Amino acid sequence: QVQLVESGGGLVQPGGSLRLSCAASGSILSIYAMGWYRQAPGKQRELVAGITSGSSTNYADSVKGRFTISRDNAKNTVYLQMNSLKPEDTAVYFCNADVRMTPFTRGNFWGQGTQVTVSS
Repeated sequence: QVQLVESGGGLVQPGGSLRLSCAASGSILSIYAMGWYRQAPGKQRELVAGITSGSSTNYADSVKGRFTISRDNAKNTVYLQMNSLKPEDTAVYFCNADVRMTPFTRGNFWGQGTQVTVSS
């Protein structure tokens, strides 16, 4: 199996920055797309940013120009640099990865989530 462990969440004031990390471990042959999602109370989980194995990226309109997703393939880790944070960015942030475990098996995995709270 594959485990995804997020870190870097916390409380930050509006306009501040945070950097989230997500490290994948376990039975990994290769990782295709990785992404960050978030879920605020009473709302559906939404895609924040995604990155392919070739480092092509896409972002939700609400975070374009403020957030940057990147990955280190050697470390099986994806990052989310969040700048100019707003109260509406408050949510639990989840890491997601599309993983090739063996030549015959592939799976989609989620991390446990990390809380980001933007408040003065």
